[in-house]
Amino acid sequence: MKKNTSIGLVVVLGIFGYLFIPKIINRLAENQTITSNRSVKPGHTSLDFIRLNGEAKKVPDFLMLNQDSLYISNEDYLGKVYVVEFFFSRCPSICPIMNKNMKILYDQFGERSDFGIASFTIDPEHDTPSTLKKYAEGYVDKSSTWNFLTGEKETIYALANTGFNIFASINPAVAGGFEHQGYFALIDKNGYIRSRQDDYGNPIVYYMGIDQEEQEEQGVDQLLVDIEKLLNEN
Repeated sequence: MKKNTSIGLVVVLGIFGYLFIPKIINRLAENQTITSNRSVKPGHTSLDFIRLNGEAKKVPDFLMLNQDSLYISNEDYLGKVYVVEFFFSRCPSICPIMNKNMKILYDQFGERSDFGIASFTIDPEHDTPSTLKKYAEGYVDKSSTWNFLTGEKETIYALANTGFNIFASINPAVAGGFEHQGYFALIDKNGYIRSRQDDYGNPIVYYMGIDQEEQEEQGVDQLLVDIEKLLNEN
């Protein structure tokens, strides 16, 4: 039995050598060895469109006042890659973290004419343009790139909850009186919402604007890479 097993092994090795070794030698000789990086996660080389009923989702129309009492609309962002968030100036919890991370993006790209940030307050009764002006000074000296925006309450909540599907609500039971998701939305130069994919090939849709201790790669780290990709898109 051992003799037959040994003979069988020799035959298998012989066939393998006959079929594959010449190919390996030729590939090495022609410098065709595989050099792909297996550590690159699937789907992270390009950015998805967010689709609703099969159609790529665009940012809804909006018209708001910024911290300088200037009207700003979605059309002002055409030709720019920009990031959207919903916040409020008196927020005692996640908003300072979100805007700390947003400032990282501003410091990296804020000097570019094809980049922008739109921060919509969900507390417009308090966050008037003058209030937002004072708030903005904690992050930027003077900027045409980062707009802190206010408007009618119903319009802002429709934009958040229906336009972007980023939850925002009045809730007197929570600290600050408002609750909202700490997401950032990434918009391309044509007004489409874009995102990278997760490890299973699904769009992540939104980027986490707050820090997550258990995550090695934070949302702001992802955005630093993905904003650059969209800026370089034709």
